[in-house]
Order: sequence, then C-alpha cells, then structure tokens
Amino acid sequence: MATPNYRGGDTGAELVMLSLRLCSSRRDKAQNSKKRSMSPINGARDVSARSTSNYAVVRRISRSFARFMAAAGRDVPRSVHGHALTTVMLSTLAGLSAAADISPRECETRARQEYSRAGAAHTNHVKDVKAAWEFARACFDVGEFATNSNERAEIAERGISLCRDLIARDPNLAQGHYYLGMNLGQLARTRGLSALKLVGEMEKEFKRARELDEKLDNAGPDRNLGLLYKDAPRVASIGSRSKAQRHLQRAAEVAPDFPENRLNLIEAYLHWSDRNGAKRELKALEELWPKAVTALSGPEWACSWMDWKKRLQQVKKKVEEPSKAIESPRQKD
Repeated sequence: MATPNYRGGDTGAELVMLSLRLCSSRRDKAQNSKKRSMSPINGARDVSARSTSNYAVVRRISRSFARFMAAAGRDVPRSVHGHALTTVMLSTLAGLSAAADISPRECETRARQEYSRAGAAHTNHVKDVKAAWEFARACFDVGEFATNSNERAEIAERGISLCRDLIARDPNLAQGHYYLGMNLGQLARTRGLSALKLVGEMEKEFKRARELDEKLDNAGPDRNLGLLYKDAPRVASIGSRSKAQRHLQRAAEVAPDFPENRLNLIEAYLHWSDRNGAKRELKALEELWPKAVTALSGPEWACSWMDWKKRLQQVKKKVEEPSKAIESPRQKD
C-alpha cells in the first residue's frame, strides 16, 4: 500500500503524531447508517464502515518516529519473531473481493467528498448533533490528505471547534470527546515541540469517551489510548507499556472480530519482542479473518482492507524472520 508523502512539521510535531497513532474505524455514508444500526462485528450502536481509513496515519507515524529517533541519536527498536501465517490466512487474503482494490488517490477523493457532504449537512442543520460530529469526523479524515501544515491546522481547528461546541451543549456526548481527541492529534502535527502539551488533553478526551461509550467506533477509545501509551515516550510523556497492553487488549475484547484491533496487538507484541503474544494474536486473527471479510464488505470498506492487507504482509515478513529474542520477555512499564 502506497501512502501519501509525509508533509508534517519538525521532529517535535512528528513525535506528537507518533504518540497519537490514531486508528479509528470509519463509518458508512449517511445513506447506509440506517441499514447498519447494529454492527455485524460487535453490535455497537451507530458503528459503520470506514469511508476513508486513516491507514496513512498509522504507516506515516512509524516513519516519523524513525526519523525522530535518528535525529535524537537513538536506536529504533526492531521486531524479529517467527510464526508463519497459515494457508487459510493466505487463501483468505487472496480471496478478497475486487472491491478492496482501491488506490490512495481514490481514498483521498472519498475523504474530500465526505468532508463536503458533511459540511453542507451541518450548515443546513446547525443544531443537529449527529450532523455536527459527523462533520468533525470528516475533518479528521480529510486532514490526512492536507497538502501543507496550514491547511491541516485550519481543518483540525474547525473539527476542534465543532467538538468543543458539542461538549458545551452535551458533556455526555461520547462522539464529541472522541473526535475532539482525534482532531487535536491532527493539530499537533502542525506544531513544534509545544505540541507535546496537547498529549494530555488527548488522553483526557479519549478516557472520557471510553467512560461514555467504550463500543464507539469498534472500541475506538481503548484502541487510541492503547496506541497513545504504546508510542509516546516514557520519559517526559505518558508512555507506558502496561497501560498500552491493557487498553489494546480491552479493544480486542470489546470488538473481538474487528481486524484493526488484532493487528494493533500483533504489531505491539512484535514491538515489545513478545513472541508468544504475537503468535497468540496471529492465531486469533486467522480465526476471525474469514468472518470479517464477509461482514465488512462493500466499497465503503475498501480503504480499510487495503491497509489491513498491507499490514498483514508486513507482519508475516517480520514474524517469519529468525528470532534470537526470548519467548516472553519481562514486561517493562
């Protein structure tokens, strides 16, 4: 999967984006929402397909972190473990529908179209809560394809303003807190080291969203918290392996059949050199994959499948490498 070139700011902004590594599942277009009031994956309310996966965020953050670590003169951790994907997994991957074949350019087009649609809907129904948070969500999505920091900041600030207004009107609206945290992440990409100050606010918003609705966005609050704790530095920030593992595992428990959650756990265990953990989650992913292919079908999921297929290939390559690491290293917080 090719991803748009990184156009972020200095290493400070890159570090903050690393600490985000936001992975939200996108929802269906408005016309599909009524048909999917219950998710086929986890039964969560108002959970639908990803119109524009933020796969670009996930992949770009890893590259950004590598550049930041190199600039700081530190080694980038490597993941080398062994465990081959089974024939079932490979055949399932090969059997994905043609609808999953989509280019990053098409994903960008969909994101911009949804941004325009959601913006118009909000303008026409200013007091409509759902129209407002859908526009805030679209702000985050289209921010992935901004061509410069000024454009990204402008869009992010629009999403932030929408969410703050929603929270002022209803402090118990999970979507308001959730998409506020995500748009704060986009804004952080346009800042320097001062953007580190936003990390605490993002953590707070995701925690609040989790308290209000942990099923939101296929366990999005736990997923984002887990990735935030995993990738943030332990020194001078909120990084914590124990917290990351707890939230990533919880996301997989809340939405066990959502591929993103299992992939995050596999990647995390590889990052932590935990071979047994990676093998365990690969097995779980193998078991859920055929069901997910059937349940999450259609063009609205194409961008997500493009991301998931690419990441599975990367994981396969990593886990098949000879490993000198011990099976289950002592956990470090």
